[in-house]
Amino acid sequence: MAQRTTVYDVAERAGVSIATVSHTFRQPERVRPETRELVLQAARVLGYVPSGSARGLAKGRSQALGLYAFDMFLPSDLSAPALDLDTLVAKELDGLGDVRRFPLYVDEIQRGFELEARRLGRSVMLGSGASRDSLGSIDLAGSVDGLAIFPGGAARDLLEHVGRGVPVVIFSSPPMHDPLHHITVSNEDAVRELVDHLIGQHGHRTLVFLGELAAPDIGARFAGFQAALAAHGLPVPDEPFDTTALTRDSLRSLRAAITAGDLPDALVCATDQLALTVIDLLARHGIRVPDDVAVTGFDGIIAGRLSDPTLTTVRQPFASMGRLAVRILTDTAAGLSHPTSYVLPTRMVIGRSCGCR
Repeated sequence: MAQRTTVYDVAERAGVSIATVSHTFRQPERVRPETRELVLQAARVLGYVPSGSARGLAKGRSQALGLYAFDMFLPSDLSAPALDLDTLVAKELDGLGDVRRFPLYVDEIQRGFELEARRLGRSVMLGSGASRDSLGSIDLAGSVDGLAIFPGGAARDLLEHVGRGVPVVIFSSPPMHDPLHHITVSNEDAVRELVDHLIGQHGHRTLVFLGELAAPDIGARFAGFQAALAAHGLPVPDEPFDTTALTRDSLRSLRAAITAGDLPDALVCATDQLALTVIDLLARHGIRVPDDVAVTGFDGIIAGRLSDPTLTTVRQPFASMGRLAVRILTDTAAGLSHPTSYVLPTRMVIGRSCGCR
């Protein structure tokens, strides 16, 4: 590998000091135009690229923002066999890709994050880790002015440790009494509206909730489900009907209900990905949605609009969440204050899976 061109090489070729080279890139107004052109010409000839980390050290800031995910991939992606590039390209060109795996809600938030960062002249560094105790977020935090995190199962003390060094925003996290910033949506109210629709518009009387409660936003959705049933005078369960995760052995309670021929009127799923998996399972057993059972989701990913039937769900403002995170991080890094928590609105999206035509 060729040795990287340094500031000393540029200075020697241009016949100037290294301080002049440094000023040309960091504070060009301090360098005479003719001298600046000499330095830039030498840099072009030598292929010199100034170090972003060095500029950050000089300014006390990196001008970069970080976006970190604690293993947000689907199990089906992680367990997929390794394929050579030609096979991967052929499968994609044949239309065999699954829109359910991309874009996910993390991808849509990332797009909003990157767009707002670009608008503000900031670069974006991405990181990920499989462990709840992963130190990757700490390493990334040392290179950026602020860090947005999809927390997954991240340990709270780890997140607070990172937050002592740089501003931190956590997505899909409810307000908490800590120094971190939180962005979430009105999960409880959204599910209450969804249940009100299933009961009031379609007359369903037996409704169950499916979803794993480990994530705080899913817990809030289940609380909204419970509150809605109570408001309608229906029995309120203490826990979800199926605390499933998207694995090969998932949906055991639902499978048992199918086998017993004892399905409820409506299945309220914690996410769209889960709802689409449920619809597939029901179809394999000859159970029609929504004729035999209604199914709803939550998130509003593109796959739900393309499914058959189209999915009744709750849409989150993903791109706005990403943009808001960038504004919080840049303002906080600049010494401006922001509320520690934001709860954004949602919108119910009516498809055919609930029984609407």
